[in-house]
Amino acid sequence: MMYDPSHPGEVIKHDCIEASQLTVTDAADGLGVSRKALSELINCRSGVSPDMAIRLEKAGWGTADTWLRMQMQFDLWQARKKSGKLKVKRFEEAVHA
Repeated sequence: MMYDPSHPGEVIKHDCIEASQLTVTDAADGLGVSRKALSELINCRSGVSPDMAIRLEKAGWGTADTWLRMQMQFDLWQARKKSGKLKVKRFEEAVHA
């Protein structure tokens, strides 16, 4: 069973930016993104894109694969919490001859 995973932005904020004693502005400059884009990510208002994952990897902050897996796990957890509201018809398994 999956646990309630952290948003990757929280991890980036604490384990990367704060651990490196960087300001958000300095981190954004180093990553080649706007301060607004990085702020939205670390405040959990946006997710890690493939482009951002590569930027984090190039900065020495983990691998792109790890960041994207973390984002997918977070997104899937959020979707599962809402899955009870989905109206889906269950199909019978196809019979193989």
